[in-house]
Amino acid sequence: MPAAWRSCGPAGGSRSQVRARQSRRAQAWGPRLGPAGASLGGNQVGLFAALRKARRQQQLVSKRLLREDSLVNGDGQAGVEIAAEPLSEQEILQLLRDVQRGTEERKKLLSRLRQGLQHKETQQKFVRLEGSMRVLIGLFTSSLANIQMEAARCLHELSHSSDPAVAEACLPATSYLLTYLSGHSVEFTELCLYTLGNLAVESDAVRKQLLPQGIIPALASCIQSPHVAVLEGLGYVLSQLLQAREAPTKIIPLVLDSVLPQHMLQLVSSNLELGMGVAVEFSWCLHYIVCSHVNNVLLISQGIVSTLVLLLLELASVMSKAATEGLELLICPVLRCLSNLLAEDETEGCKVQIQDERLLVALFLFMQYFLQQHPFLVQECLWLLNNLTADEPIFCSAVLTLDLIPALLQLLPCSRMVTLLALTVLCNIAEKGPAYCHQLHQKAVLPSLLSTLALSDGQVVGQSLELLHLLFLHLPEAADDFLSQAGLQALEQHQDNPQLQERVRALRETYLQPAAASPISRASASAAVLPSS
Repeated sequence: MPAAWRSCGPAGGSRSQVRARQSRRAQAWGPRLGPAGASLGGNQVGLFAALRKARRQQQLVSKRLLREDSLVNGDGQAGVEIAAEPLSEQEILQLLRDVQRGTEERKKLLSRLRQGLQHKETQQKFVRLEGSMRVLIGLFTSSLANIQMEAARCLHELSHSSDPAVAEACLPATSYLLTYLSGHSVEFTELCLYTLGNLAVESDAVRKQLLPQGIIPALASCIQSPHVAVLEGLGYVLSQLLQAREAPTKIIPLVLDSVLPQHMLQLVSSNLELGMGVAVEFSWCLHYIVCSHVNNVLLISQGIVSTLVLLLLELASVMSKAATEGLELLICPVLRCLSNLLAEDETEGCKVQIQDERLLVALFLFMQYFLQQHPFLVQECLWLLNNLTADEPIFCSAVLTLDLIPALLQLLPCSRMVTLLALTVLCNIAEKGPAYCHQLHQKAVLPSLLSTLALSDGQVVGQSLELLHLLFLHLPEAADDFLSQAGLQALEQHQDNPQLQERVRALRETYLQPAAASPISRASASAAVLPSS
């Protein structure tokens, strides 16, 4: 098996190895990723169910758009807003002049401007016009709530632009956006949060300005809001900041020094009360912090491990009772947080806190439930299972005593990455010694290995050879059974493969000769017992 795997998550991103010991080791996910098909994102609270669903399917590293007014279609259902035609420079100027005159039609005029700003060309024309942003920000700071809201929606449209110049033109508005996080309505606060999040995605200059303006203290205050829509919007802003290039040095230390982590853990654990959207957002935030390696010991001391383990157990317990749409979006970052914490040398306390064998049952339940519809989650579960079993005999014993090996073997015919991870977990167990290999042998692991040896994938075959080596080393009778099941013929098809031929020859010469010696006798292997879990 290679020293490190690199595998894109279904929507991008990679796993990166933290450390390596021989061929098996706890390994860690990188910070950016996504699930199969649709990218992972938050289940946003919006004004309509359609927006809610759309936002849940968006990437976390992406802009999100709140639009308040929808047209009603012929069925009486809310439809998609139809944007006005792009505005010319003259039309923009006229709108700005009319708005400044203070007529009773100002809200309608701003609404027309907002619809025009849905077009990229109008956005670019608008920010190039001298004084345009000054006028808009003036309206944004108006004492009239309806005018302020409509101006905020115009700023929000600008924040959604893909043109970095448009985002930077909004720089004068950031201090006001932060001030208004304690705004007069939930809708207004939510709008300010998503506007800030969009601007933070696009521009280094915006993030550089937001930090000294106090965005972290502002978010720390805002996270105490009782409103779900505000909390989801806050999670979106924070997730954008935590994924910035400069986050490990400039942003995450400030977050860890605030009350945000404790509140995030509390909100993640109360997902069933507040709805999954809040838990999804803050689970990803915690994942980005863990991946930064800034101070995971602090997170462990604040209870991140026990919180996330209990959350997985709770989610597993409701799988058959509650609607599970979108549940994979929450389970994925929680699994990755735990996997990455286990992969660090300096977080030994994490292993001490994870002693509940029910976690294994939950992982296998998730794999069984999501195998067909969301197979990417099987990889996530196996990655955590790999890190749990990499060093700990307790979990290796539990996999055996809970009779989970048959379920693990059933995963071998799945995708290449699932097969590799399942084989790695089996290697982790076999490495623990004769008693473990004896149990694996009793669970008919050899017939499954003969099937994987018939594959053409070099890595899969290589990992199968590694497992055979461990079985033969600790359990000599396994080599006899392998021979009786036409194992030599299975090996011979790989003896000319340059990457595998040395390992095939070593297996044959060391274990598969008629009078092959073994450092462990059959008697000692049979007498070995599993340690108590």
